[in-house]
Amino acid sequence: MLRSIQDLHGSTVSALDGDIGSVIQAYFDDESWGVRYLVVDTGDWLNDRQVLVSPYSVEHTDPGSDIVHVSLSRQQVSDSPILDTHKPVSRQHEIEYLHYYSYPTYWGGPNLWGMGAYPAYDPTGVAPDALPDEQPDPTLPANDTQPDVHLRSTNEVKGYHLKTADGSIGHVSDFIYDDTDWAIRYLVVETRNWWPGGKAVLIATRWIDGVDWLDSTVSTALTRDVIRNSPAYDDSMPVGRRYEVDLHRFYDKQGYWPGAGDEKIPSQ
Repeated sequence: MLRSIQDLHGSTVSALDGDIGSVIQAYFDDESWGVRYLVVDTGDWLNDRQVLVSPYSVEHTDPGSDIVHVSLSRQQVSDSPILDTHKPVSRQHEIEYLHYYSYPTYWGGPNLWGMGAYPAYDPTGVAPDALPDEQPDPTLPANDTQPDVHLRSTNEVKGYHLKTADGSIGHVSDFIYDDTDWAIRYLVVETRNWWPGGKAVLIATRWIDGVDWLDSTVSTALTRDVIRNSPAYDDSMPVGRRYEVDLHRFYDKQGYWPGAGDEKIPSQ
């Protein structure tokens, strides 16, 4: 099911033995557009400490509910690696985090989640070679850094301008993700402040050509006029397959789902 990152904000994260805090943002991979972590503010429980929660631990997020259920205990979360919120999440911290929870890595494999398409695994049956073994070498010089990490904050990218083939037309206001594989499928782009009669529209992440982190822009080969005439996005309604089919047909793009292009959905 497609859901909004904005709707996740403020959701209570419920562990096996009680609540651990509320979601304040998410980190996603800027190469694959996969949501890698939820950032949870623990409030008074852990003195306002922020912790990472991986989709590997998410059991379900019920539509219409503001509760995220995770297969963790409060003690596990309390003992998890400390997150320095003043710095980007480094690969070194990710390795430490994944080792702590015995999660497989998501990088280095052919699929969105490494060797799998979904963030699902059997904690009693993960092969040893599937676990991260890239421990940072403390003897390396300070300037010998770990591999580049492509994690970006949804709070950071929200507000980035959309640069089209012939000029800017709006800014990113939200992200639509699939709660099965945790892939971000669309950027919600708000155009109301850019042209009279503007609206919110969806731009598929597959149609994004690049992100300029220094210039705070997201680029696409689509034109302003095409986007102006595209189907409007209504955030009060869930994104259904009918809307997705109409959207992809409008842009003459192939869908990402199995059987895309073969749908026989009658027009309303």
